[in-house]
Amino acid sequence: MTPLLLIILMPLMGSVILALVGHRDIAPEVNVGLSMGTFIAASLLTVQIIDSGPAFSFGKLFFVDSLNVFLVALTAFVGLTTSLFSRPYMRVERDKGKMTPMRLRLYHSMYQFFMFAMFLALMTNNMGILWVALELATLATVLLVSVYRTATSLEAAWKYFIICGVGIALALFGTILLYLAANRQLGEDSDALLWTNLNDIKAHLEPRIMSLALVFLLVGYGTKMGLVPLHNWLPDAHAEGPTPISAVLSGLLLNVALYAVLRFKVLADGALQNGLPGQLLVGFGLLSVVVATFSLSRQKDVKRMFSYSSIEHVGLMTFAFGIGGPIATYAGLLHMTVHSLVKSAIFFTVGHACQKAGTQVMADIRGLVKVSPAVGWGMLIGSLAILGMPPFGVFSSEFLILTTAMRELPWATPILLISLAVAFASIFSRVQEMVFGETTAKPLAHSPALLPVFLHLGLALLLGLYIPPYLDQWLRQAVHIIVG
Repeated sequence: MTPLLLIILMPLMGSVILALVGHRDIAPEVNVGLSMGTFIAASLLTVQIIDSGPAFSFGKLFFVDSLNVFLVALTAFVGLTTSLFSRPYMRVERDKGKMTPMRLRLYHSMYQFFMFAMFLALMTNNMGILWVALELATLATVLLVSVYRTATSLEAAWKYFIICGVGIALALFGTILLYLAANRQLGEDSDALLWTNLNDIKAHLEPRIMSLALVFLLVGYGTKMGLVPLHNWLPDAHAEGPTPISAVLSGLLLNVALYAVLRFKVLADGALQNGLPGQLLVGFGLLSVVVATFSLSRQKDVKRMFSYSSIEHVGLMTFAFGIGGPIATYAGLLHMTVHSLVKSAIFFTVGHACQKAGTQVMADIRGLVKVSPAVGWGMLIGSLAILGMPPFGVFSSEFLILTTAMRELPWATPILLISLAVAFASIFSRVQEMVFGETTAKPLAHSPALLPVFLHLGLALLLGLYIPPYLDQWLRQAVHIIVG
């Protein structure tokens, strides 16, 4: 069985298995085992693609190159570490009565199904199946966000379903327009939505149809990315769902939606030749950075605060890809990597901190270094890392984005600098109080899973000091796919 098939089938079959046994004591270990198997398969696939080049599977239904295999490996890794974090976290939730056996089955089953949907979206060669996979991810996330069945979690899930449902409907219309443009060149062919076929004829696609498709797809998938003004679902979903789901929403799903936009941007750039795709990405990205950073100071819920930080960073990535060129695109890919690692690590610490304090209100979370020094220092270091402090990888990617903006879009540089300064002041002042304030909280009954926290932060530190040649080659090949 090929690694690609294992990556698809393992979480899908795992979803079925955990729907039956997800309430048992062994379920968290089964979840980890499935995630470990998927990560091993993703590692094997990565070696194969980097050494031998792009590959098709099942005819041309699946296509893997340096761009998507990079994201497959990142998704599998964060999926594995999140499953490790989830083990003690969900047991505490069970002991508190928040997770019944039925909810545990739903949680574990939908976690694996969510991973399946993201892998399907990343590896399919068909732009229509890509849309279907993101719709499946939406449905799985709705069930995960509402798993506690409280009034606020149901409201957040409903808002997520409505807003992202509208967005995904717009993306469907954009996909239909893409098929219309391709059909004129490829004829009545069921392969007209294969990305590799579209990429071969992108210079001949009808510009007017592609311009319309660009707008619909960017708005549609931009909703999944949390781009302003389509971001309202994201803070609620983060605040009301289980913290492991907040970690994979910020660390993985936003990347997958951005990947869908990048695949279409390649086609739109070739068809339009007028810079419109980049201009739209720059506009949406910059707006997202500004709105998110100036919203941070108004937040009282710690998970909502870091969800706005995710909107800020996805805006930075979008801005970088909008600028285009090898350096900005390299910086965007690097930022996708380090943001996934650091933000998921932060949510791991936030989850344990909220369980210790019994609340998500920042004013009531104090003295983390006294109750659990590792959680406290992990949150502080993670916050400094996500705020772009050297020598972490976020600093490196943001430095590349800013210096490229100084050269290509000098008017945007002051806006970015002011926004980043506001974000630093807003987040660091709150985190400092949570970490060092006085507290009477007691340690948790189950020891927190802190290995994923410091593993992620260690990798983010490494990428700020040194990018291994293997990873550098990987990123350069991905840049070539996007830039051409």
